[in-house]
Order: sequence, then structure tokens, then C-alpha cells
Amino acid sequence: MRFIGLAGLMMVLTACGGAVGTGAAAGPSGAPTTATPPPAGPSRSGAPATVTGPNVSGCYDQRAGKIFKHSGGLPGVIGGTGATGVVITYERRGNVCTWRPLFDRLTGAGYRVLVYARSSAGFPEDTAVAMAKRLAREPGVERLFLVGGSIGATTAVPAATRLGAKVAGVVALSGEIDAKDAAALTAPLLQIGSEHDDYGGAGDLEAARAAAVRAPDNEVLVIPGESRHASALFGTPHAARILDRIEAFMDRHKG
Repeated sequence: MRFIGLAGLMMVLTACGGAVGTGAAAGPSGAPTTATPPPAGPSRSGAPATVTGPNVSGCYDQRAGKIFKHSGGLPGVIGGTGATGVVITYERRGNVCTWRPLFDRLTGAGYRVLVYARSSAGFPEDTAVAMAKRLAREPGVERLFLVGGSIGATTAVPAATRLGAKVAGVVALSGEIDAKDAAALTAPLLQIGSEHDDYGGAGDLEAARAAAVRAPDNEVLVIPGESRHASALFGTPHAARILDRIEAFMDRHKG
């Protein structure tokens, strides 16, 4: 599998005082669609706040959590205070902004959540592993979930295998998981995708489910009639159902 990484290099802002910008999130066919970052949080008056200090892509500032740098200056944030960590890896040509609904849901539910900006020039498996190890070093973090969208979902499974028993489970949105990677997985797996998505659609999810014979829990949620891809599902009427399913899965397996 080969991935084109030039467009994603323009999506990432540095952590310190970067201007608020927009990113291009991958659509169901891999073509970019414009995604406007939501505000980092409300001001005291209730109006959208302006991000002026350290932030991640204009969507997460220090109100969201602890801002950090990785990979030569790319920004990330760790929010929440729970003992169970969650690492989120976004889509090719995507950004962290479209994952804010899940970040807010999980930090509010008592999870410690790490999101990070990355270059899309390479396969994100190694970076996901590095981010998981970073989060595992946070005081009080005992176990981890890996969450990914599209290529982030595809690579979350081999990343989880590399990390071993520390991983409580994998949540893959619109992933196209290789059968060999699925067969090697020994952690619980939840796959979510649209019926008509041409990457990570119903057929891809079912193939990975059938191969993941060692996963102690092996769930698939297919949104019928839809073709929305990965985190774009959070902008549909199905968002509440998807967020509920992810939280329930994590609550059941966090230990």
C-alpha cells in the first residue's frame, strides 16, 4: 500500500502561537474535503474564544490539556486525568480538529486522551507507537486504547500488537486492516464504518472481523446507507450512536 503525503504537510501548525487554520480531511474516496476547525473553547461571554497561545492546529489549547511537542516540533495535547489512556491517530490528509467530539466525550468520561498533529509523509504506525509510549509514561496511566481513522485505523492494529499487553483495545473507524495484522491481534477490536465507503466500508470491516480470530471481543458497527469516512461520521446524525458505542466498548475493556 502506498500513501501520498504532500498535502498533509501543509495541515500542521506548530504548538506555539500558530495561526488558526483549516485542514483538508480525506473524504470516502481519499479526495480532500475542506474542514474548518471548531473553536478551542468558549470565552467567559459564551462567544468562541480566539486561540493565541500554545495550541494544536487551532483546535486545542491549554484549556484542553497539556500541550507538548514531538518529532522535531509538531504539537500534541494530553487531556483528562484518568488511569486509562487513549491515543487518537487521524486520517491521511486530515487533522486533529475533526476528532474534537471524541476527545471531549472521552475526557469527560474519565479517560486520558492524547491527540497529535503529524506529517502525512509516512506510514503512521511508528508514530502511533511512540505516542502510546509517551502517554503510558504519564503518572497514573495504566492501560491504553488505540483509536484511528482511515490509515490511522489501519495501522492501529499492528501498532497495538507491537505494544502488547498494555493495550486494552483498538477502535478503528473506516480502516482497511490487513488480514495478517488482524489475525495477530490479541486485544479487543471495535470497527466502525459506513456501508458504502470505498475505503473501510462494510466489506473491509467484515473481512477484518473474520480474520481477527484471536481478538477476545470483535465488534463491527456499520452505518447503513452512508458513505461518510472516518471522523466525518461525527458530523452526521449517527454521531451520538457512534460515540456511545465507543465509550461503552472502552468502559467494558478498560479493566
